[in-house]
Amino acid sequence: MGKKKRMIDSIWVVLLSILAVLYVYPIIMILFNSMKKETAITTAGAFSLPTADSFAGIENYINAIASKGFLQSLCYSLLITITSVIAILVCCSMCAWYITRVKGPVSKMLYFLFVFSMVVPFQMVMFTLSQTADSLKLNTPWNIWIIYLGFGAGLAVFMFAGFMKSIPLEIEEASMIDGCNPIQTFFLIVLPILKPTLVSVGILEAMWVWNDYLLPTLVLDIKKYKTIPMLIQYFRGSYGKVEMGPMMASIMLTVIPIVIVYLLGQKHIIKGVAAGAVKG
Repeated sequence: MGKKKRMIDSIWVVLLSILAVLYVYPIIMILFNSMKKETAITTAGAFSLPTADSFAGIENYINAIASKGFLQSLCYSLLITITSVIAILVCCSMCAWYITRVKGPVSKMLYFLFVFSMVVPFQMVMFTLSQTADSLKLNTPWNIWIIYLGFGAGLAVFMFAGFMKSIPLEIEEASMIDGCNPIQTFFLIVLPILKPTLVSVGILEAMWVWNDYLLPTLVLDIKKYKTIPMLIQYFRGSYGKVEMGPMMASIMLTVIPIVIVYLLGQKHIIKGVAAGAVKG
């Protein structure tokens, strides 16, 4: 029995290793091509390793950063990601606290609506979303976080509500006896307890907002504002030519920060997801 189990575990390890290589392979190829000279990035040589003749070092990265609009797009992406994640964490955690503590038909209906929003395809609402964003003036990097709050609330409320059901109500009752009002109880007592779920939801939502291409393209005015994914799509060099080297370098500059954030917080993601799913 033990030998059979070890054999099955070995097969799973091999399969997962193959899948990991398949997923990482495109990123490795982008990394290699970002270090090649422009003339070496061709259809025939796209999957070959850099050689002494084709190696360009960090020249493509310097050109990508120095290109027109890169730093501006980086600032837009940072602004949208930070404001959206903060809004999702604060608003959705407070909403989940209300849903789990105030029992009634309204709170149940709210919870089911948030869960239902998770299964609604974005393609069903993207055309009307563009018109609504224009009419409500939500088409700038400074207020697009309101739209991200709406689309990210389903998962966030679901995870927060699942974790909050495990928090003993006596802790909050004790704080209110000590003189805390509901706002103080939430921010001083409940919010620190939510740290594992806060970190996991924050990282998951940050990865989504940072890498999102479709929503900003539909909502923002691409002539005025471009996020990093949008800039890569419309990356142009001198005379309108698509420069593949700097484009590959800009892709790596976009991928590396979010990968580092994920690697640093992956244990918190596992804890938060397990807490929100099992304890709920």
